[in-house]
Amino acid sequence: MGELSTHVIPVMSFQQNCTLLFDNKNRKAVLIDPGGDLTRILKMIDTVDVTVGAIWLTHGHIDHAGAAMDAKDALNVEIIGPQEEDKILLDHLVESAEDYSVHDPVRNCVPDRWLKDGDTVACGNHTLRVLHCPGHTPGHVIYFSEDTRFAIMGDVLFHGSIGRTDLPYGNHKDLICSLRDKVLLLGDDVNFLCGHGPGGRIGEERYNNLFLQSLQNDI
Repeated sequence: MGELSTHVIPVMSFQQNCTLLFDNKNRKAVLIDPGGDLTRILKMIDTVDVTVGAIWLTHGHIDHAGAAMDAKDALNVEIIGPQEEDKILLDHLVESAEDYSVHDPVRNCVPDRWLKDGDTVACGNHTLRVLHCPGHTPGHVIYFSEDTRFAIMGDVLFHGSIGRTDLPYGNHKDLICSLRDKVLLLGDDVNFLCGHGPGGRIGEERYNNLFLQSLQNDI
């Protein structure tokens, strides 16, 4: 079994971490959260020399899903995730593009398969577990590889911060519960890649992230 590797492609003015996750041994990959700049994404797929087998979404915000349908057509693959509670966001990506003055081509997104908490997905020879972590959005999911101790966190946890909950359909209490009851239980040794900025390690965030230190005060 090859190791899991990542190649991050920051996209749009949001600098969202669109990510190629791939198995080093067989070069099979998934494309995670293609929010925009699809031409750049496709060039990077060729440069990294991987074969993309699916598109995974962590949640339905435009910077994570705005180019998903065009990427699906270009790569001839399925869109998997997030959980169905984010349908209301994916159904209105075009409107969201107008709200945020996004000039990239945007289409409303229809996933081929919704995910649920406890589902599994595959990247090459690796199986990742799906955890429903609402709060930033109602249907947000993260992807966790037990064997490599690695998680794709989306906009749930950041290096030094946590996801916003002041956007439509955000819920601060739900996010805090997701962090306490799902994310922190994965283990301090787990490395993660988040939706914006540098990634981190759960243990370091547990002790250094002020938002996590005050969890009990927020429940």
